[in-house]
Amino acid sequence: MSPRRPDRRSEEAAKAVVQAAMELCREVGYRKLSIEGIAARAGVGKNTIYRWWPSKAAVLLDGLLTTWRTDATFPDTGDFVADIKTQMAAASRILGDPDVFPHYRALIGEAQHDPEIHRALWDSFIGHLAGAAADRIRIAQREGQVRADADPDLVTELLYGAAYYRRLLTPRTADTDHINAIVDLAFTGLAPPAE
Repeated sequence: MSPRRPDRRSEEAAKAVVQAAMELCREVGYRKLSIEGIAARAGVGKNTIYRWWPSKAAVLLDGLLTTWRTDATFPDTGDFVADIKTQMAAASRILGDPDVFPHYRALIGEAQHDPEIHRALWDSFIGHLAGAAADRIRIAQREGQVRADADPDLVTELLYGAAYYRRLLTPRTADTDHINAIVDLAFTGLAPPAE
């Protein structure tokens, strides 16, 4: 679900607005990004932007959604640990992209006090990925690779929460070694009991 309002008449102008927002955010940062600046760069009136989007965050979210084509499909090699490491490392690389991460971090921050952006970010991006992870965990449970009593949503939060924490709240990066360490450490507590 996009926070954008659907009553746009000019798709070309809308694309110009989104492109201007992405460029300006990259150049001046989210805090200095303004609807006035976006309008000037896109060659439209600010009232036009407000007719189509409720905020600069909504414009930026549309920009990320149009440029970010994230495949939520999990590999299924039959080895859950290897598959989750592969998928988490791929997600971490996307988040590590310097053209993506500053925008995404800004939207995560904005979502903390803007319920509309929070819902749109969940509905259009995060929820889809979390659902795919939970589905893969359910498969691993049926195959006996993850404890049957483990809540798939909680397992998703456990695994991805650690990577998000490092990426969003520390100066360190969530590289492949870090992802592998998260999964290895968590999985020792998730493995089914030995028979």
